[in-house]
Amino acid sequence: MSDPSTASIVSTPSVTAPAGAGSGTPATAGLPQKHEKPRGLLGDAWIDLRRKPLFWISAVFIVLFVVMAAFPSLFTSGDPVNGALSRSRVEPSSSAWFGYDVQGRDVFARTIYGARASIVVALLSTMGTLLIGGAMGMIAGYRGGWVDALLSRGADIFFGLPFVLGSIVILTTFNGSGTDNSEWTIMGLVIMSLTVLSWPVVMRLMRSSVLATKEADYIVAARALGAGTGRIILKHLLPNCLAPLLVYGTIMVGSFIGAEATLSFLGIGLKTPVVSWGIMISEAQNYIRVSPFLLFFPSAFLVTAVLSFVMLGETVREALDPKLR
Repeated sequence: MSDPSTASIVSTPSVTAPAGAGSGTPATAGLPQKHEKPRGLLGDAWIDLRRKPLFWISAVFIVLFVVMAAFPSLFTSGDPVNGALSRSRVEPSSSAWFGYDVQGRDVFARTIYGARASIVVALLSTMGTLLIGGAMGMIAGYRGGWVDALLSRGADIFFGLPFVLGSIVILTTFNGSGTDNSEWTIMGLVIMSLTVLSWPVVMRLMRSSVLATKEADYIVAARALGAGTGRIILKHLLPNCLAPLLVYGTIMVGSFIGAEATLSFLGIGLKTPVVSWGIMISEAQNYIRVSPFLLFFPSAFLVTAVLSFVMLGETVREALDPKLR
């Protein structure tokens, strides 16, 4: 079989005839051309994502909410905790863009600072769910046999627990009325409840991906060459099974933001002194008719954050699935 680089060298003009003199042959015609490095799944997905306006819109909003959660003082200098009763339910104005709540606290400041608790709880819950569920699914799918059966039956038990009921049982036990938990303890309990009740879905997703991948030719070849279990999992299985988890994890962040707000609205999630969108919505429910702005602004931020993560997950799913391109 002929070498393409050799053929190009043979067809190069001789050194006595300057390249380009009396001919249209470029000076670099005789040099081996650099071939573009082949792209993987993530590279093709990134190129496809860059052409989607929905991806950039959702990414901008997500970056905005993350910066808002990390550095709320960049957006407001107001006090989200302390207020004056003389300003109770004062409507929005130039001095207070979102008005004041029942206790005279700045609604704009509370909305900005409320992003921190909601985003932190959602991100940490998602990370914990992906780590626990992903590890369980990887072990169950790769080992099979009684290990798979044991882990699958354990996941079925958690599947049988209704999400809201399970959260009520966990949070009322450790964070019920009369408890004096700190802000981070309350957030940790909510994160624990969301993780414990959500990992079976990720476990099933990872298990199915591993079952579909572990009999591939490159896995069989690696095993035949003497590769150990750890190398096969880390070098071959894990990179090829991450795409479904990446998509589901992005959507899960938005779902957990809504779940945290729901639990806080019911009075079993985050509680004072924590500031979150769910707490603000819960406090505003009795004043919807007389002061609707108390409900509108935190609800608008909550819906925008949830939609941003869900839209990002959908665009990533379309980019990673060749059938949807």
